[in-house]
Amino acid sequence: MNINLKQLRALVRLLEKRNVSDFEFEDEHVRIRLTRGGVVPQGGAQHLAPAAFHFQSAPVAPPPQAQAPAAPAPAAAPAAALAAASDENVSYVTSPFVGTFYRSPSPDAPPFVEVGSAIRVGQALCIIEAMKLMNEIEADSPGTIVEILVDNGKPVEFGQRLFKVRSS
Repeated sequence: MNINLKQLRALVRLLEKRNVSDFEFEDEHVRIRLTRGGVVPQGGAQHLAPAAFHFQSAPVAPPPQAQAPAAPAPAAAPAAALAAASDENVSYVTSPFVGTFYRSPSPDAPPFVEVGSAIRVGQALCIIEAMKLMNEIEADSPGTIVEILVDNGKPVEFGQRLFKVRSS
């Protein structure tokens, strides 16, 4: 189980800002439940401070696999892809929730960032519209935009990679 703590902190800040008291996410690898205030089910009665979040994570069992013929080994990845994957200075900005990705603050405004743009901590990179709310996604670390991974106006999922960033 591999949880990105920066993403988790951003999610907790967003949930506090939006006054959300209960959040749950599950995929094939991890299950996360965040609860703020009150009594937390599972694991006894645990009282939390009103502004505190309780983090509960449990591995999710893989789905049972049917008796299928073994898949052929995947083809070797191109050298450029391997080099990019092994670059330790590359990180990804991911979507903290499901919504629609927008590169600019309005249709007639220039994009927040372009490929090659230098970014700083707290700089707006894009907007994710979720439930009619426009949420600016900010940079967590300084760097340079290497690649924009989502087209403007397209839907995004929780945890989907939005930008490839080279740390400075």
